[in-house]
Amino acid sequence: MVLFVHVLVVLGFGIYGVYGLLSSSTLRNIDSINMEGPYLGIIVPNSFEMNPLLQTGSFLEDHKMPYLDFAGRRFRIGRLENERVIIVMTGLSMLNAGIATQLLITLFKVKGILHYGIAGNANPQLQIGDVTIPQFWAHTGLWNWQRYGDGPEDELALESSGDFTREIGYLRFSDYYNGTNCNNSSDNLLNNVWYQPEEIFPINGVPEQRQHAFWVPVNKHYFAIAKTVQGLRLGGCVNGTCLPRPPRVVRVQRGISSNIFVDNKAYREFLNSKFNATAIDMETAAVALVCHQQNMPFIAFRSLSDLAGGGSALSNEAASFATLAAQNAVDVLLRFISLLSS
Repeated sequence: MVLFVHVLVVLGFGIYGVYGLLSSSTLRNIDSINMEGPYLGIIVPNSFEMNPLLQTGSFLEDHKMPYLDFAGRRFRIGRLENERVIIVMTGLSMLNAGIATQLLITLFKVKGILHYGIAGNANPQLQIGDVTIPQFWAHTGLWNWQRYGDGPEDELALESSGDFTREIGYLRFSDYYNGTNCNNSSDNLLNNVWYQPEEIFPINGVPEQRQHAFWVPVNKHYFAIAKTVQGLRLGGCVNGTCLPRPPRVVRVQRGISSNIFVDNKAYREFLNSKFNATAIDMETAAVALVCHQQNMPFIAFRSLSDLAGGGSALSNEAASFATLAAQNAVDVLLRFISLLSS
Protein backbone atom coordinates (compact mmCIF):
# COMPACT_ATOMS: atom_id res chain seq x y z
CA MET A 1 0.00 0.00 0.00
CA VAL A 2 2.82 2.44 0.90
CA LEU A 3 4.59 1.62 -2.37
CA PHE A 4 1.39 2.16 -4.34
CA VAL A 5 0.85 5.61 -2.76
CA HIS A 6 4.48 6.51 -3.49
CA VAL A 7 4.04 5.55 -7.15
CA LEU A 8 0.88 7.65 -7.37
CA VAL A 9 2.69 10.65 -5.91
CA VAL A 10 5.52 10.30 -8.41
CA LEU A 11 3.10 9.85 -11.29
CA GLY A 12 1.07 12.79 -10.06
CA PHE A 13 4.10 15.03 -10.20
CA GLY A 14 4.75 13.78 -13.72
CA ILE A 15 1.16 14.38 -14.82
CA TYR A 16 1.12 17.98 -13.60
CA GLY A 17 4.71 18.69 -14.63
CA VAL A 18 5.81 20.01 -11.23
CA TYR A 19 9.36 19.73 -9.86
CA GLY A 20 9.42 21.51 -6.51
CA LEU A 21 8.38 25.08 -7.30
CA LEU A 22 9.41 24.81 -10.95
CA SER A 23 6.75 23.81 -13.45
CA SER A 24 7.81 22.06 -16.62
CA SER A 25 6.93 25.16 -18.67
CA THR A 26 9.09 27.34 -16.41
CA LEU A 27 11.96 24.89 -16.75
CA ARG A 28 11.66 25.01 -20.53
CA ASN A 29 11.69 28.80 -20.49
CA ILE A 30 14.75 28.89 -18.24
CA ASP A 31 16.54 26.44 -20.52
CA SER A 32 15.68 28.60 -23.52
CA ILE A 33 17.01 31.71 -21.78
CA ASN A 34 20.20 29.99 -20.70
CA MET A 35 20.89 28.79 -24.23
CA GLU A 36 21.59 32.47 -25.07
CA GLY A 37 23.84 33.03 -22.04
CA PRO A 38 25.96 33.67 -20.12
CA TYR A 39 24.52 36.94 -18.81
CA LEU A 40 25.52 39.77 -16.56
CA GLY A 41 23.10 39.90 -13.65
CA ILE A 42 21.88 43.42 -12.84
CA ILE A 43 20.40 43.70 -9.34
CA VAL A 44 18.54 46.85 -8.26
CA PRO A 45 16.62 47.51 -5.04
CA ASN A 46 13.52 49.50 -6.05
CA SER A 47 11.44 50.57 -9.04
CA PHE A 48 12.47 54.26 -8.96
CA GLU A 49 16.08 53.08 -9.26
CA MET A 50 15.27 50.51 -11.95
CA ASN A 51 13.04 52.64 -14.19
CA PRO A 52 15.82 54.99 -15.39
CA LEU A 53 17.72 51.93 -16.59
CA LEU A 54 14.75 50.38 -18.35
CA GLN A 55 13.88 53.69 -20.01
CA THR A 56 17.35 54.37 -21.33
CA GLY A 57 17.89 53.80 -25.01
CA SER A 58 20.71 51.45 -24.08
CA PHE A 59 18.37 48.73 -22.79
CA LEU A 60 17.00 46.48 -25.52
CA GLU A 61 14.63 43.82 -24.24
CA ASP A 62 14.73 40.38 -25.76
CA HIS A 63 12.12 40.18 -28.51
CA LYS A 64 11.38 36.48 -27.95
CA MET A 65 11.26 36.41 -24.15
CA PRO A 66 11.48 39.88 -22.59
CA TYR A 67 10.97 38.58 -19.06
CA LEU A 68 10.36 35.55 -16.84
CA ASP A 69 8.21 35.83 -13.71
CA PHE A 70 9.11 33.48 -10.89
CA ALA A 71 8.70 33.44 -7.10
CA GLY A 72 7.36 36.99 -6.97
CA ARG A 73 10.23 38.39 -9.06
CA ARG A 74 10.35 39.54 -12.67
CA PHE A 75 13.62 38.70 -14.41
CA ARG A 76 13.95 41.04 -17.38
CA ILE A 77 15.97 39.72 -20.31
CA GLY A 78 17.78 41.95 -22.79
CA ARG A 79 20.96 43.75 -23.75
CA LEU A 80 22.93 46.67 -22.33
CA GLU A 81 25.99 48.04 -24.11
CA ASN A 82 26.39 44.86 -26.20
CA GLU A 83 26.16 42.62 -23.13
CA ARG A 84 23.36 40.14 -22.51
CA VAL A 85 21.81 41.00 -19.17
CA ILE A 86 19.13 39.81 -16.76
CA ILE A 87 17.71 42.56 -14.54
CA VAL A 88 15.88 41.81 -11.30
CA MET A 89 14.43 44.12 -8.65
CA THR A 90 14.94 42.92 -5.08
CA GLY A 91 12.67 45.11 -2.97
CA LEU A 92 13.71 46.67 0.32
CA SER A 93 15.96 44.92 2.88
CA MET A 94 18.72 42.38 3.25
CA LEU A 95 16.31 39.44 3.12
CA ASN A 96 14.79 40.44 -0.21
CA ALA A 97 18.19 41.27 -1.70
CA GLY A 98 19.62 37.90 -0.67
CA ILE A 99 16.66 35.94 -2.03
CA ALA A 100 16.67 37.73 -5.38
CA THR A 101 20.43 37.30 -5.78
CA GLN A 102 20.33 33.58 -4.98
CA LEU A 103 17.43 33.01 -7.37
CA LEU A 104 19.24 34.84 -10.17
CA ILE A 105 22.43 32.85 -9.72
CA THR A 106 20.62 29.51 -9.28
CA LEU A 107 18.18 29.76 -12.17
CA PHE A 108 20.26 31.42 -14.85
CA LYS A 109 23.66 31.15 -16.49
CA VAL A 110 25.24 34.26 -14.98
CA LYS A 111 28.90 35.28 -15.30
CA GLY A 112 28.90 38.26 -12.94
CA ILE A 113 26.69 40.43 -10.74
CA LEU A 114 26.44 44.22 -10.98
CA HIS A 115 24.44 45.96 -8.27
CA TYR A 116 23.46 49.63 -8.18
CA GLY A 117 21.19 52.06 -6.36
CA ILE A 118 21.19 55.03 -4.01
CA ALA A 119 22.65 55.20 -0.51
CA GLY A 120 23.04 57.36 2.53
CA ASN A 121 26.41 59.03 3.00
CA ALA A 122 28.56 58.64 6.12
CA ASN A 123 31.56 60.51 4.71
CA PRO A 124 31.28 64.31 5.00
CA GLN A 125 34.08 64.71 2.43
CA LEU A 126 31.66 63.57 -0.28
CA GLN A 127 28.34 65.07 -1.37
CA ILE A 128 24.94 64.21 -2.75
CA GLY A 129 25.12 62.88 -6.31
CA ASP A 130 28.58 61.35 -5.95
CA VAL A 131 28.66 57.69 -6.98
CA THR A 132 30.71 55.49 -4.67
CA ILE A 133 32.31 52.16 -5.59
CA PRO A 134 33.38 50.50 -2.32
CA GLN A 135 36.07 47.83 -2.34
CA PHE A 136 34.58 46.02 0.67
CA TRP A 137 31.08 45.51 2.02
CA ALA A 138 29.90 44.40 5.46
CA HIS A 139 26.60 43.63 7.13
CA THR A 140 26.54 45.69 10.33
CA GLY A 141 23.13 44.59 11.56
CA LEU A 142 24.17 41.27 13.11
CA TRP A 143 24.70 41.99 16.83
CA ASN A 144 25.28 40.28 20.14
CA TRP A 145 23.53 42.56 22.65
CA GLN A 146 25.48 42.35 25.88
CA ARG A 147 23.68 42.17 29.22
CA TYR A 148 23.74 45.15 31.55
CA GLY A 149 26.76 45.16 33.84
CA ASP A 150 29.09 43.30 31.47
CA GLY A 151 31.81 45.13 29.54
CA PRO A 152 34.58 44.62 26.98
CA GLU A 153 36.49 42.19 29.22
CA ASP A 154 33.48 39.94 29.78
CA GLU A 155 32.87 36.98 27.48
CA LEU A 156 29.75 37.19 25.33
CA ALA A 157 27.02 34.59 25.57
CA LEU A 158 27.95 31.58 23.38
CA GLU A 159 31.33 33.15 22.52
CA SER A 160 33.25 30.14 23.80
CA SER A 161 31.43 27.86 21.33
CA GLY A 162 32.48 30.05 18.40
CA ASP A 163 29.03 31.52 17.71
CA PHE A 164 30.02 35.10 18.60
CA THR A 165 33.16 37.22 18.84
CA ARG A 166 34.48 40.46 20.33
CA GLU A 167 37.06 40.91 17.57
CA ILE A 168 35.12 43.42 15.45
CA GLY A 169 34.11 45.78 18.23
CA TYR A 170 31.05 47.32 19.79
CA LEU A 171 28.78 50.33 20.18
CA ARG A 172 28.36 51.62 23.74
CA PHE A 173 25.03 53.37 24.09
CA SER A 174 26.04 55.38 27.13
CA ASP A 175 28.60 57.24 24.99
CA TYR A 176 25.71 59.04 23.32
CA TYR A 177 23.96 60.86 26.13
CA ASN A 178 23.46 64.55 25.39
CA GLY A 179 25.42 65.38 28.52
CA THR A 180 28.45 63.23 27.72
CA ASN A 181 31.62 65.29 28.12
CA CYS A 182 35.32 64.41 28.09
CA ASN A 183 34.49 60.73 27.45
CA ASN A 184 32.73 60.51 30.83
CA SER A 185 29.28 58.98 30.72
CA SER A 186 26.75 57.28 32.95
CA ASP A 187 25.61 53.69 32.63
CA ASN A 188 22.82 52.89 30.21
CA LEU A 189 20.60 49.82 30.56
CA LEU A 190 21.01 49.22 26.81
CA ASN A 191 24.75 48.68 27.52
CA ASN A 192 26.76 47.47 24.46
CA VAL A 193 26.07 45.79 21.13
CA TRP A 194 28.91 43.83 19.54
CA TYR A 195 29.15 43.59 15.75
CA GLN A 196 29.29 40.06 14.38
CA PRO A 197 30.44 38.44 11.12
CA GLU A 198 28.03 36.42 9.04
CA GLU A 199 28.13 32.64 9.01
CA ILE A 200 28.68 31.54 5.41
CA PHE A 201 28.75 28.19 3.61
CA PRO A 202 30.76 28.57 0.37
CA ILE A 203 30.05 26.25 -2.55
CA ASN A 204 33.66 25.08 -2.47
CA GLY A 205 33.56 24.41 1.27
CA VAL A 206 32.41 21.42 3.29
CA PRO A 207 28.59 21.34 3.57
CA GLU A 208 27.31 22.39 7.01
CA GLN A 209 30.81 23.44 8.05
CA ARG A 210 30.49 27.15 8.64
CA GLN A 211 32.96 29.87 7.85
CA HIS A 212 32.72 33.53 8.81
CA ALA A 213 32.86 36.75 6.78
CA PHE A 214 32.57 40.40 7.77
CA TRP A 215 34.35 42.49 5.10
CA VAL A 216 33.49 40.98 1.73
CA PRO A 217 35.63 42.23 -1.20
CA VAL A 218 34.28 43.03 -4.63
CA ASN A 219 35.85 41.35 -7.64
CA LYS A 220 39.45 42.60 -8.17
CA HIS A 221 39.11 42.78 -11.94
CA TYR A 222 35.84 44.70 -11.69
CA PHE A 223 37.32 47.09 -9.15
CA ALA A 224 40.31 47.77 -11.42
CA ILE A 225 37.98 48.55 -14.36
CA ALA A 226 35.99 50.87 -12.08
CA LYS A 227 39.05 53.09 -11.75
CA THR A 228 38.64 54.18 -15.37
CA VAL A 229 35.01 55.20 -14.71
CA GLN A 230 36.07 57.89 -12.23
CA GLY A 231 36.30 60.62 -14.85
CA LEU A 232 32.68 60.22 -15.98
CA ARG A 233 30.66 63.46 -15.97
CA LEU A 234 27.46 63.18 -13.95
CA GLY A 235 24.32 65.25 -13.58
CA GLY A 236 24.27 67.84 -10.81
CA CYS A 237 20.97 69.76 -11.09
CA VAL A 238 17.30 68.99 -10.37
CA ASN A 239 14.55 71.39 -11.43
CA GLY A 240 16.94 74.33 -11.47
CA THR A 241 18.55 73.46 -8.12
CA CYS A 242 22.21 72.55 -8.57
CA LEU A 243 24.64 70.88 -6.21
CA PRO A 244 27.64 72.86 -4.87
CA ARG A 245 29.98 71.07 -7.27
CA PRO A 246 29.60 68.57 -10.13
CA PRO A 247 29.14 65.04 -8.73
CA ARG A 248 31.96 62.59 -9.30
CA VAL A 249 32.61 58.85 -9.27
CA VAL A 250 34.80 57.75 -6.37
CA ARG A 251 36.30 54.40 -5.48
CA VAL A 252 36.15 54.15 -1.67
CA GLN A 253 37.28 51.58 0.84
CA ARG A 254 34.09 50.48 2.56
CA GLY A 255 30.32 50.36 2.34
CA ILE A 256 27.94 48.87 4.90
CA SER A 257 24.40 47.52 4.91
CA SER A 258 21.77 46.56 7.47
CA ASN A 259 17.99 46.52 7.84
CA ILE A 260 18.18 50.05 9.18
CA PHE A 261 17.44 53.32 7.38
CA VAL A 262 20.10 55.55 8.95
CA ASP A 263 18.89 59.13 9.36
CA ASN A 264 20.80 59.84 12.55
CA LYS A 265 23.89 62.04 12.73
CA ALA A 266 25.45 60.38 15.79
CA TYR A 267 25.18 56.87 14.37
CA ARG A 268 26.40 58.02 10.96
CA GLU A 269 29.49 59.56 12.54
CA PHE A 270 30.06 56.39 14.58
CA LEU A 271 29.90 54.21 11.44
CA ASN A 272 32.34 56.47 9.64
CA SER A 273 34.86 56.62 12.49
CA LYS A 274 34.52 52.96 13.51
CA PHE A 275 34.44 51.32 10.09
CA ASN A 276 35.66 54.03 7.69
CA ALA A 277 32.31 53.58 5.92
CA THR A 278 31.05 55.81 3.14
CA ALA A 279 27.93 54.32 1.55
CA ILE A 280 25.17 53.15 3.91
CA ASP A 281 22.29 51.11 2.50
CA MET A 282 19.94 48.21 3.17
CA GLU A 283 20.80 45.64 0.47
CA THR A 284 24.32 45.57 -0.94
CA ALA A 285 26.02 43.46 1.73
CA ALA A 286 23.39 40.75 1.23
CA VAL A 287 24.15 40.67 -2.50
CA ALA A 288 27.88 40.62 -1.71
CA LEU A 289 27.54 37.75 0.79
CA VAL A 290 25.54 35.57 -1.61
CA CYS A 291 28.02 36.22 -4.43
CA HIS A 292 30.93 35.52 -2.08
CA GLN A 293 29.45 32.16 -1.09
CA GLN A 294 28.66 31.27 -4.72
CA ASN A 295 32.09 32.38 -6.00
CA MET A 296 30.41 34.86 -8.34
CA PRO A 297 32.19 38.08 -9.48
CA PHE A 298 30.46 41.11 -7.99
CA ILE A 299 30.66 44.89 -7.73
CA ALA A 300 28.26 47.64 -6.56
CA PHE A 301 27.69 51.27 -7.51
CA ARG A 302 25.89 53.35 -4.89
CA SER A 303 25.02 56.98 -5.53
CA LEU A 304 24.74 59.22 -2.46
CA SER A 305 21.27 60.72 -2.02
CA ASP A 306 21.72 62.36 1.39
CA LEU A 307 24.12 62.90 4.27
CA ALA A 308 22.68 60.38 6.71
CA GLY A 309 21.17 62.30 9.60
CA GLY A 310 21.42 65.64 7.80
CA GLY A 311 24.05 68.30 8.22
CA SER A 312 24.31 69.93 4.81
CA ALA A 313 22.83 73.23 3.72
CA LEU A 314 20.51 71.38 1.36
CA SER A 315 17.01 70.84 2.73
CA ASN A 316 15.00 67.64 2.33
CA GLU A 317 18.00 65.97 0.76
CA ALA A 318 16.81 62.45 0.05
CA ALA A 319 13.42 63.50 -1.36
CA SER A 320 14.94 66.27 -3.48
CA PHE A 321 17.89 64.44 -4.96
CA ALA A 322 16.98 60.73 -4.97
CA THR A 323 16.00 60.86 -8.66
CA LEU A 324 19.28 62.55 -9.59
CA ALA A 325 21.25 60.06 -7.51
CA ALA A 326 19.48 57.12 -9.14
CA GLN A 327 20.21 58.44 -12.64
CA ASN A 328 23.88 58.97 -11.76
CA ALA A 329 24.13 55.37 -10.56
CA VAL A 330 22.61 54.19 -13.86
CA ASP A 331 25.10 56.30 -15.85
CA VAL A 332 28.02 54.73 -13.97
CA LEU A 333 26.59 51.23 -14.46
CA LEU A 334 26.30 51.75 -18.22
CA ARG A 335 29.80 53.15 -18.50
CA PHE A 336 31.18 50.21 -16.53
CA ILE A 337 29.41 47.68 -18.75
CA SER A 338 30.73 49.35 -21.88
CA LEU A 339 34.28 49.11 -20.51
CA LEU A 340 33.76 45.54 -19.37
CA SER A 341 32.49 44.41 -22.77
CA SER A 342 35.37 46.13 -24.59
